Amino acid sequence: MSTPSSRKHSPAVYRRRRLVVLLGLLAVVAAIVLLVWQPWRGGDAPDPAATGQTPPAATGETPAPTGETPEPTGDPSEEPTASVTPTPEPEPAEPVACTEQHVSVTAVADKTEYAPGENPQLSIMLANVSAVPCSLNVGTAAQSFVVTSGSDVWWRSTDCQLEPSDNVVQLEPGQEVASAAPVVWDRTRSAPETCTDARPDALPGTYHLTVTVGGIPSSETASFVLL
Repeated sequence: MSTPSSRKHSPAVYRRRRLVVLLGLLAVVAAIVLLVWQPWRGGDAPDPAATGQTPPAATGETPAPTGETPEPTGDPSEEPTASVTPTPEPEPAEPVACTEQHVSVTAVADKTEYAPGENPQLSIMLANVSAVPCSLNVGTAAQSFVVTSGSDVWWRSTDCQLEPSDNVVQLEPGQEVASAAPVVWDRTRSAPETCTDARPDALPGTYHLTVTVGGIPSSETASFVLL
């Protein structure tokens, strides 16, 4: 019995076989790649920790649970800065009007005795004896000088006063002031109706000066003698 001889295939058949094997390998590789890079195609998503990938950050802010205090931001070692409200400066109070409780008034004559023909020079001394400042009109419109002999009024500075003026000043506690210029008595009797007429001269004797300023009278009189 004769053995049949083996049949040889043509080169085209071998090429087709190699092409089929190559295509099969490519299909297997493609399937593996798809499973690695697109795992959601083949099942549940893998754990980001297992794949080494960082999950994307969530957009927006998650509100703190109700009743919980959110953690403070910033450096915990920094002390909180307290807001300081400046204290307003108190406005100075208006001085009160001077009264006899605030001010002492003193009548002053430059001498205690005057020779014949020598005219007395009269003035006012003020002192704030209180603990608070006060205001007082010390102008000529608020001043009054009165010279008497016994109960007889010989002269008033207001009888023939010319151009009286006001001058309001503030007296501080303990402050003393005096008349800027003395008032001169010409040693005659005065009356509003005799300002332009001749007036009788005062006789020798003792006279008393009383002054008033801003409605506050002197507590005592100043006595002097005309020779």
